[in-house]
Amino acid sequence: MEAISLSSSSISAIASSGAVKVKQSLSFSKNKMSVISCQSGSNNNHHAIKSSGGISSVLTESSPSPLVSSPALMGPASLVLSPGQVEMHDEGSIGIVKFLKGKTFLITGGTGFLGKVLIEKMLRTAPDVQKIYVLIKANNSEAALERLKNEVINAELFKNLKEKHGKSYQGFMLSKLIPVVGNVCETNLGLDKHTFDFMTNELDVIINSAANTTFDERYDTALDINTGGPTRLIGFAKQCLKLKLFLQVSTAYVNGQRQGRIMEKPFCAGESISAAGGEEAVLHHGSLPKLIVEDEIKLLVESKQSLQDSSLVHKMKELGMQRAKKYGWQDTYVFTKAMGEMMIDNLRGEVPVVVIRPSVIESTYKEPFPGWMEGNRMMDPIILQYGKGQLTGFLVDPNGVLDVVPADMVVNATLAAMAKHGEAGKPEYNIYQVASSVVNPLVFRDLAELLYQHFNSSPFMDSTGNPVRVPKMKLFHSMEDFSSHLWRHAINRTGLGALANLDGKLSQKLETICRKSVEQAKYLANIYESYTFYGGRFDNSNTKRLMGCMTKEERQEFGFDVEKIDWEDYISNVHIPGLRRHVMKGRGLNS
Repeated sequence: MEAISLSSSSISAIASSGAVKVKQSLSFSKNKMSVISCQSGSNNNHHAIKSSGGISSVLTESSPSPLVSSPALMGPASLVLSPGQVEMHDEGSIGIVKFLKGKTFLITGGTGFLGKVLIEKMLRTAPDVQKIYVLIKANNSEAALERLKNEVINAELFKNLKEKHGKSYQGFMLSKLIPVVGNVCETNLGLDKHTFDFMTNELDVIINSAANTTFDERYDTALDINTGGPTRLIGFAKQCLKLKLFLQVSTAYVNGQRQGRIMEKPFCAGESISAAGGEEAVLHHGSLPKLIVEDEIKLLVESKQSLQDSSLVHKMKELGMQRAKKYGWQDTYVFTKAMGEMMIDNLRGEVPVVVIRPSVIESTYKEPFPGWMEGNRMMDPIILQYGKGQLTGFLVDPNGVLDVVPADMVVNATLAAMAKHGEAGKPEYNIYQVASSVVNPLVFRDLAELLYQHFNSSPFMDSTGNPVRVPKMKLFHSMEDFSSHLWRHAINRTGLGALANLDGKLSQKLETICRKSVEQAKYLANIYESYTFYGGRFDNSNTKRLMGCMTKEERQEFGFDVEKIDWEDYISNVHIPGLRRHVMKGRGLNS
């Protein structure tokens, strides 16, 4: 998602949506949380709609995969969990395909990684969906249509649909997908009055998948899209005459530095999270300052006014991380996403809301085919640098857990929750964490072993055509030890040590290369440290109950049982091959 600065007009938009009333009106006691129960139960004009606006311990409920190390299962006694089973109800049905039929959707973030997987699944399983309007940031309707074609319709992800529809593929896609010029960072989403009125009369479901996911993004940019975006969208949703559901794609890491088992629950008014021990600190305990979104916006405006252009970017990045850590979140990204959730719950009124909280989203597990991905996800830079022999260690708790979920499982859970609560139409607020750390933990030391095994059996090839042989990855507890390792590896790799006394200029050049390599790896480790030593484990009881409401046929077509993932098979035979094909584009493979 593109970075967008927080302008004075966008601040006004948040204020007009109700954000500035947070002090007086922020109350969650009236909002309902539901308990899931299971019951039985066009035209072809090709155009874009244009607007004028322009971890140390692992918690487990089930038997781990064969590679999960037993020492990692030795957590504090207070964190022991009782086994949980998903009760399946074959006599009932959520009716996912039936719900999608004839419905009209608005999707933000539809040109992004997860958005594309969602659109593909909807059109493949429910080709009789009415329309999917895709909000696209563009200068005009022609540019929006061009982005839709290049980034969505022509993407390799849609090859199964291309094969199914043949020569009529383009026509089919353009009859269902309508690009709308707009921006979640603008008042009324940047829509003119005609488009605004049209959309509010037509939409059945709004899906917000737009986000800036850079961990250390500048505070104004992240707050504008991750907090202001949901605020504007829920205000828009309240004006939709026949809206059945507002669905927010969030992240499980909005839970910040909470420790132990983290439940699927909303944030309370003014809630902060204690950085020391990760304990929740409710306001009336007086242990932490009250988190008010309005105050954050005011602070941001005042800070920007006092800064010079030359220092703005750096200071905005610093401010975001400072504010996040003050309230108990690990970085600007998850902090601003958490505030986005708070604003949705505070302002939603009678709008039914579903919040999907996935953990680390990686390549597709099965659909539309295994291993599809786009760009480097969270763990992928480390995997690729290790495979190339550029990184032989990392800063990580060996017994910690990397909470990973495949993109297609996130999409399936999203569609199931959408159909479940969209059909019910009750003004409830439901949260689903799509995560693996409780039911099927992937332990870091086991991941390191899987990477070693894979790259030794299927190594990258260097520029001369020789296989790159990698050692076992070393896992470090301290930045000091990791930094020393990086320097030793860089010196050995460049030959700096041998040349130091022979050629001063060459030695200086190689030292510069080494220093740059070390600093890049340390930066990556510093950004990821809150996740590689993360002490929280995401409960997914709501998600399991949702799965229990599905028929056997629905679970086969829309399955999201992360407990069944074989990590060895997924990492070695699905994810890394997918990285090589779709991110590396085949570079470094045997010819």
